Amino acid sequence: MSPLWLLAIFIFLVAINTPIAISLGLAAVIAYSATFGFDGLLNLAISLYQGARSFPLIAIPLFVFAGAIMNTTGISQRLIAFVSAIVGFVRGGLAMVNIGTSLFFAEISGSAVADVAAIGSILTPAMKKRGYPANFTAAITSSSASLAIIIPPSIPMILYGAMTDTSIVQLFVAGIIPGLLGAFMMFLLAYGFAVRYNFPVEETFQLRRVWQTFKEASWALLVPVIILGGIFGGIFTATEAAGLAVATALFVGTFIYRELNLRSLINAMTDGVIQTAVVMLLVAVSAFLGLYLTQTRVPQQLTVWMLGISQDPILVLAMLNVLFLFVGMFLHGAAAIILVVPIVMPIANAIGVDPVQFGIMVTLNIAIGQQTPPVASVLMTACSIAKADVWDVTKVNVWFIGVLLLLLILVTYVPYISLVLVEAFYR
Repeated sequence: MSPLWLLAIFIFLVAINTPIAISLGLAAVIAYSATFGFDGLLNLAISLYQGARSFPLIAIPLFVFAGAIMNTTGISQRLIAFVSAIVGFVRGGLAMVNIGTSLFFAEISGSAVADVAAIGSILTPAMKKRGYPANFTAAITSSSASLAIIIPPSIPMILYGAMTDTSIVQLFVAGIIPGLLGAFMMFLLAYGFAVRYNFPVEETFQLRRVWQTFKEASWALLVPVIILGGIFGGIFTATEAAGLAVATALFVGTFIYRELNLRSLINAMTDGVIQTAVVMLLVAVSAFLGLYLTQTRVPQQLTVWMLGISQDPILVLAMLNVLFLFVGMFLHGAAAIILVVPIVMPIANAIGVDPVQFGIMVTLNIAIGQQTPPVASVLMTACSIAKADVWDVTKVNVWFIGVLLLLLILVTYVPYISLVLVEAFYR
């Protein structure tokens, strides 16, 4: 069976609202059995098991669990108060608080959806009450949450690293400068909106207020310090950092903030299990899909075809970005990585792209895909919280998507941006 039939079956199943993991699995089973016969399906269970047992993937449920714990212990409110004390004096300061808080919270959860749910549920009503339009509020909440997955820890980076055997620690480090650069550009764009539409100033700058909110949020800020400090110092791996993040979250929630009770812990565990199950089912299914693609030599055929069009790295990278942007419009981030990365990785290797740099490119494409309908998981969550129409929000969000696209172009064609810290610390 031609691989195009696999794609057609997958698209059909998704179109009739079959869950993506089931769609991928059924398409792979049909394609494999049609190509190699039913005897090949005897290895299905083993492939699923081996695909989900990779050690680095343990970091995903741990980071998700840590974020869920911190969210139930008042972490969001403390981070918002701290960031507001720093930038609240600027016109449109509450919009900048939204961006800054997303960066801090994503360093705990590694998930854009968790970020927008936690931050949006608090800041969206506050921004609307202060006169910010609902479409602008949802747009900045959504786009800043997706930007934040560029900064470690990042679940898409963990998936990419596990699938390509790329150092997850180096991916985390490589995302720091692009993430901060993107945040700076979003700050400037938010300020431009604030000046044009005369958004309010929240509060005067007071060092006493900054110090007070810093003390209240200091334990929350300790989690990303532990993660980044331990990784930079080579003390522990990304997976070990995730475990320590959970331990720190439990300690802070129980003994410092004293807001973690049995019910909230059970809720956090439930959320973590559900989010992890969705991702891990995709990962397991991808192993069997990868087996089919490998045996039919689809990646090699695509490499020959694409390099036959052009061997200019500039053009090839542009084509890869367009492919990821298109796929991201229709698939969730994890599914896009699992479906596309194994196919296009040989192309990236053939033109000499550093796998760490390519991982940041992939993650940025996933971030943009979270903002572009029809799927747009993060955008849909933000619109639901803000009670705003998706298309009204998208009219504003295109400006923030433009920031993400500009950042993608910079990371693609200026490798120094993503690799400078990696080169300094690890090579």
